[in-house]
Amino acid sequence: MIEHIDITSARFTPDEAIKKYVTKKIGKLDKFLPRHSRKTVQAEVILREVNRDHGNKYECEAKLTVPGKVFHAQDSTSNMFAAVDIIEAKLSEQLRKYKDATTPKRGWRARSLLKRQSREGLS
Repeated sequence: MIEHIDITSARFTPDEAIKKYVTKKIGKLDKFLPRHSRKTVQAEVILREVNRDHGNKYECEAKLTVPGKVFHAQDSTSNMFAAVDIIEAKLSEQLRKYKDATTPKRGWRARSLLKRQSREGLS
């Protein structure tokens, strides 16, 4: 669970249910992070109400800061809960790509090499 989540709002007063929902959804994104950056990640979520000509909309903007990288996602819908869901999906995809790029690859070839070395007594 991401420990440092800062929830702010502009022209919108979030109730306890939306704060709890944001904490739950954004907090579980740590499973997409490499282990070395799970303790230092910080999340900032900004919730806004925007008055448009065709009706009020809610904007959700999230920024995750990990060592050496910043991830950003923004979306606006007519429902704040839906906006948080879309933000979570966008950030999870970005974090998945980051984790794939930063973690070392250990495939079947590496495992078979280790098994062969242990059988031959080389390790």
